[in-house]
Order: sequence, then C-alpha cells, then structure tokens
Amino acid sequence: MSSEMEVDCPGVGSVMASPGTTGSVTVALHPLVIMNISEHWTRVKAQEGKPMQVLGAVIGEQKGRKIEIMNSLELVFNVVDGEIIIDMDYYNLKEEQFKQVFSEMEFLGWYSTGDGPTESDIKIHKQFFSINESPVFFQLSPTARTSDLPIKLYESVIDLVKGEATVLFVDIPYTLATEEAERIGVDHVARMSQAETGDSSTAEHLLAQHSSIKMLHSRIKLILAYIQAAQSGEVPKNHDILREAQSLCYRLPVISSDKFGQDYYTQCNDVCLMSYLGAITKGCNTMNQFLGKFNILYDKGMGRRVRGLFF
Repeated sequence: MSSEMEVDCPGVGSVMASPGTTGSVTVALHPLVIMNISEHWTRVKAQEGKPMQVLGAVIGEQKGRKIEIMNSLELVFNVVDGEIIIDMDYYNLKEEQFKQVFSEMEFLGWYSTGDGPTESDIKIHKQFFSINESPVFFQLSPTARTSDLPIKLYESVIDLVKGEATVLFVDIPYTLATEEAERIGVDHVARMSQAETGDSSTAEHLLAQHSSIKMLHSRIKLILAYIQAAQSGEVPKNHDILREAQSLCYRLPVISSDKFGQDYYTQCNDVCLMSYLGAITKGCNTMNQFLGKFNILYDKGMGRRVRGLFF
C-alpha cells in the first residue's frame, strides 16, 4: 500500500518508509471517529468559505500491540513561519477534561485532513512524541473519489536516510469496530445523506408527526370557521355539530388553570403509587416462592424435627 502512496501522492516518497516495511500494531477503528473528523472539516469549511486543514487528537485504549480508537477531540494550532505549532496548553486542558469522563482512555495519536502525508505532517508528528513515543497518524481525504473509506492510518518508524536518523511513516491496516449506538447513528446519517432535498432529509418519525399536526390544524380551522359562520348567521345552526364541538373542547385540558395542575399531579401520584404497589407485590411473591423452596430443601436435609423452625 505504501508503494501506491508513493506513486499517487506527490512528495510522499520522502516521508514513507520502504515498501517492505510493515507496521507493528493492529488498529480497530470506531465509526464515531470518522464522523467526528468529517464534521470537523465540514464545519470549518462552512465557516471559512473554503477547504481548510483541520487537526485533532484520537483517543482510545491500547492493549499490547492492539489499538482501539474510540473517540477524537479537536486541537488548536498556530502557523508560525509557515509551520504548524500545536497548542499543547489547550491539549492538556482537553486531556484533563476527558480523563474525568473517560478515565480508561488515553492519547493514541492525532488526525489531519489531506491527500497524503508530507514533510509538514512529519514535523507535526514529532510534536506528539512528548505525549506518546509512538503516536498513530490518522489522515482523512475529504475530496477523494473512491468507493472505499478515504482514510489512511500510519505508524512512525526511525530509519537511516543518507546517514541520518529520519522519522518515516508506515502504512498500517485497520478494521472497523462498531457498537449498537454507533450502528444506529451511522444508519441515520446514511439515510439523511441519500435524501435529494433538505426537506426530505428529516427523519421519518418527524415527518409523520408533522403530517399529523398539519392535519389536526386544518380540521381545527374547519371547526372554528363553522362556529364563526354559525355565530354570524351565515349558515344555519346545527345543534348536533355544536354539541360535538363543545365535547371536543372539554376533552382538551386547560394547562394554565390551577385545577388542572392539581388534578394532573394527583393522577400522576396515583399512577406512581400503583406502580410501586405492583413492584412490592411482585417482590413479595418472589420472596414467598424463595421461602417455600428454602423450607423444602431444609426439610429434606434436616428431617421433620425442624419443620417448626420454618413455619
């Protein structure tokens, strides 16, 4: 795979190790990381009005030579004399925050956007050696035209180039690891991305609710128009229809009244009380069954002399 990178990407050959070099780690990648990086790049592009390179850190768990990348966080950087300098103070603040929530996760590497690793990426990569001696480089190519995922993962190695120790990248394979919540989120995003217009990108359940509310609104307008017309004498009064409209109005609770609030909380407390009583009854039944089995076992093991101890 590294040989293809050397041919397709300009300037990559100088930062990639020889084609025979293989990575020493295996990576399991969660879709949440890909979605976060894609959203980061899209948001910055919308804010700046043009595609911009974005940087961030990837976090997860490492057990031996197995790495599982679970999440990511954005990083702040400055451009000084054409070189990107990571704001380590900002990273330390973010690390302290995510450690409070995800104490088992650790810094595994960093991510960027582009069409292939360059000398600039090597310089950025070296800045993370103080955090992790062997960080992983995750690169997303937003403009790639391919049926596969436009992502590459690299590991750094030190090799002799013209007699000097040089940091080079090695392409490493990865597998996708998903959880149930991530599969639901990916399926939802896929459904939205396949929509032709912005209106049809709304979730199906929201469309159903919108249609129901729209139909209810049209029917209420029809009832109101009839009552106004009957009140003004434009149409004859139909007492059956007026009684139906009055009964319909009585079904609607007056949310702002004190009586409704009192009745609502009384009914809510009654429902909760019935639920608690049901749970207590179920627990008593379970305890009764347990005591019955307990007595049977002890009757068989200790004889009939101790039957009175359990009854």
